[in-house]
Amino acid sequence: MLRRMSKYAGEQVLVVPRALFEEIGAFSGIRTTDLEAGIARLLDPQSHFFMDRATAEDDPSHKQLIPYCIFRCEDRILHYTRGKSGGESRLHAKISVGVGGHVNPVDMDGGKTGADAYHAAVTREIEEELNLPEEHEHRIIALLNDESNPVGQVHLGIVHLVDLKSDAVFSREDALSDLGFTSLAELNGPLFDRLETWSQFCIRHLAENLPQ
Repeated sequence: MLRRMSKYAGEQVLVVPRALFEEIGAFSGIRTTDLEAGIARLLDPQSHFFMDRATAEDDPSHKQLIPYCIFRCEDRILHYTRGKSGGESRLHAKISVGVGGHVNPVDMDGGKTGADAYHAAVTREIEEELNLPEEHEHRIIALLNDESNPVGQVHLGIVHLVDLKSDAVFSREDALSDLGFTSLAELNGPLFDRLETWSQFCIRHLAENLPQ
C-alpha cells in the first residue's frame, strides 16, 4: 500500500459511485444495450467527481472511468505489451489492444465539464501515448466491466473504436512496447490467452459483431 500511495501521490481521477453503475444496470463483460443513455448518466457532471487515485485503487465502492480506445486498420488491430513503466503494475507483460487512461482535473481546463472534459481526456491520452499518421475520429461502441480481478473491480471502461487508413502508428511511451497490428482472427485465436482481460472481452466482441 505504501508503494502504491507513493506512486499515485497527488493524482486525482474521475470516479462514479458503484451505486450509479448498479442503477444504470450492472453487468459483466461488454454492454452495448442502452449505451447512449448509460453514457449520458456516467458523464453527467452531477454523477461523477474526482477522488485521490491511491484511495480509488482500493475502493470498489467507486468505479474509475477509463477510456479504452481500440485502433483498427482494415482487418488488423493495434496491440502492444504493457511495460514496467506503465501505470498499472498488475497488468505488466500482458498484451493489450486498449489505449487510454484516467480522466484528470487537467481535462477540465477552459471550463470543460461532463462529456466535454471526458472527450478532452480521450484526446489527451491518445496524443500522449501514440503518434498517429492522420486525423482520426473515435466512436463509443460499448461499456466494459470485469469484476473477476482487483483491477476490474475498481474500473469501468468506455470502449472507443478508431478506424485508421494507415498502420504507420508509433508509440510515444516506453510502457507501450512491441507495438504492431495483427489480424483480428489471430488475436481471437493463438494470442487470445496472452491478452489482458479487458482486451479479451473487446476482441471477442469485435470478432462476433464487427467482421470485415
